[in-house]
Amino acid sequence: MNVINADGPWNLQGRKVCAAIGVFDGVHLGHQRILQQVIKDARACDGAAAAVTFDRHPNEVVAPTRTPLLLYQYSKKMRVLESLGINVLRIIHFDRALSQLSPEQFIGKLAVEAGELESICVGEGFTFGCRRQGDVPLLRDLGAKMHFAVHAAPPVTLDGEAVSSTRVRQAIASGDFGLAARLLGRPYDLCAVVLRGAQLGRKLGFPTANLATRGLVTPPTGVYAADARVDGIQRRAAVNIGFRPTVETKESALVVEAHLLDFEGDLYGRELELTFLRKLREEQKFPSLDALREQVERDIAQARKL
Repeated sequence: MNVINADGPWNLQGRKVCAAIGVFDGVHLGHQRILQQVIKDARACDGAAAAVTFDRHPNEVVAPTRTPLLLYQYSKKMRVLESLGINVLRIIHFDRALSQLSPEQFIGKLAVEAGELESICVGEGFTFGCRRQGDVPLLRDLGAKMHFAVHAAPPVTLDGEAVSSTRVRQAIASGDFGLAARLLGRPYDLCAVVLRGAQLGRKLGFPTANLATRGLVTPPTGVYAADARVDGIQRRAAVNIGFRPTVETKESALVVEAHLLDFEGDLYGRELELTFLRKLREEQKFPSLDALREQVERDIAQARKL
């Protein structure tokens, strides 16, 4: 997939561009309907199927107090987009200056940089430009003037409700991984980079990978059996999500730590994906480290059996 980060011409050797615009957090079933239209358009004109997105959630700039926790970090979102057939990804730096562009300026800039813009695909509730003044009817007017087609996809519904990133977040936050998978069209994965932690797990005899999950949605606190993948290698894992009450204070930050069964190696700085299989127990405070160690042994044995 061709990833374009900088402003300026996309340099696609004269290929027509069919573009989807959105945040695409989670790349759920609703997003996939839009992307399928883009891919269909691109095949019809032998053009490039492009996803246009932003390097952060726009609310970080225009409404920081309403910025949602994200489902995917960028590397995961990119892999999913590519797997669906998107071959160009334009990542726009979203800052205060961009947020002040009028709808006409935003689309005009996109059209100039893309080159020969054949079509734009969005959701039917799509808004854009300064203070979200642009909508689908305006986009159709701009398309008529700039000679590109506009497709506005209706929402996908599941169990009578629209599929949305918000709904996926709610499912994960409540531990309903089955519903999250149905909304995403694939199993939910928590994907993050491994950080150097306090190495408490190593001291207990069970080294853990501590994940950098700041800004990401996480499942409810507790101990889980999960499948872990790193660099194409898959292992079963016992995962703890919580505040480590046996050893930490009440002010401690949330920790996501995974012990990979039958694995030896340095994971620092590498990306780890976790697919949650079953919750084993709630997080609890133990009277001693020895009691904690004994429970971790039982957790690992249970994770191995599943």
